Amino acid sequence: MIRAFAIAVCSCAWAGWAGAGEKSGEPPKATTLSDPTIRYVVPKKPYVVLRRGPIEAVIVDHRAVDDDVLPGHQAGYSGLAKLTHTQRKDNLFVPTYAGLNFEHIIDGTAHQDRDRLFEPRRWPMELRQIHPHIVELYQSPTPTYGVESCQRFELLDDGALQLTIEVIPHKKAFRFGYLGLFWASYIHQPENGGIHFLGWPSRLLPQNGGKPPAAPAQWIHSVSPAHGKWATHLSAEDRREFPRQEPFPLTLVFNLSDYRYAEPWYFGVSHGMALAFVFRKEDQVRFSQSPSGGGKGNPAWDFQFLIPDVQIKKRYQFVLRIVYLPYESPQQVQAAVARHLRDLNPR
Repeated sequence: MIRAFAIAVCSCAWAGWAGAGEKSGEPPKATTLSDPTIRYVVPKKPYVVLRRGPIEAVIVDHRAVDDDVLPGHQAGYSGLAKLTHTQRKDNLFVPTYAGLNFEHIIDGTAHQDRDRLFEPRRWPMELRQIHPHIVELYQSPTPTYGVESCQRFELLDDGALQLTIEVIPHKKAFRFGYLGLFWASYIHQPENGGIHFLGWPSRLLPQNGGKPPAAPAQWIHSVSPAHGKWATHLSAEDRREFPRQEPFPLTLVFNLSDYRYAEPWYFGVSHGMALAFVFRKEDQVRFSQSPSGGGKGNPAWDFQFLIPDVQIKKRYQFVLRIVYLPYESPQQVQAAVARHLRDLNPR
């Protein structure tokens, strides 16, 4: 299906998103999932190359690719297949895999069926180009969970990449009443696979809720010793509990670290470059990591959204940005992401 290619579409409507949506409690319409009037073209190739400022980003659907742009890219790994900077021409991600790859739909059921465990990887996606700097990945309702989704990748004027995610669950298929969504990024052979964020050891936090400690947040360099060990970091204010069957097969999801983060962003360093993930506080994202998710020496820098009391046919929306830049220090990265933290958290 091809629609007229709308070159004139506004490249960023974020400034108007701070207010309420069309209905009270409903997020603003942001993708072709919620706004069918948005025009797009379905490219012939399974990927689109976005270029702006110092950044080149290649967005791919679920299909395998083996050409000069994406040599040896495997099927089932969608999202950001390649990310380069004028200061580093090599791909940040494991070439066979991807970053910002929609990996899992989670409801706490302890099953071993890999088609179900990796349902977003298995189900077809449609690539939709909206603008030279905007492309979407649309996925129709998945067979087990009935989750319909659209992911909008927008390369902003400074080279930051904004990902807007919209999902609609269509089936009453969630055993414990919540919906979990998990994205993975497989980093190619960094010198150190750890991630950095501002936070506290969990022992300093009130055990029954309340405000974070008066002590200022410190830089934490978290290195997971093994896949599924001390894997997930919560916000200091995230006291939510999500039941599940044990043994739960996706070990990254619920194996919590002893740290809690203070601000909704983190970064990792690879070959002199920093990759920062910046989130909205309201989304209560959980940072996840693995030292070997992409194979030996290839860590996974991940994140997950968990929706309690999920409602069927309701549209949910999440927004994040990634910033890729030469690395000098944690303070330098903090200064670089400050604008994006403000944009995503205007209040």
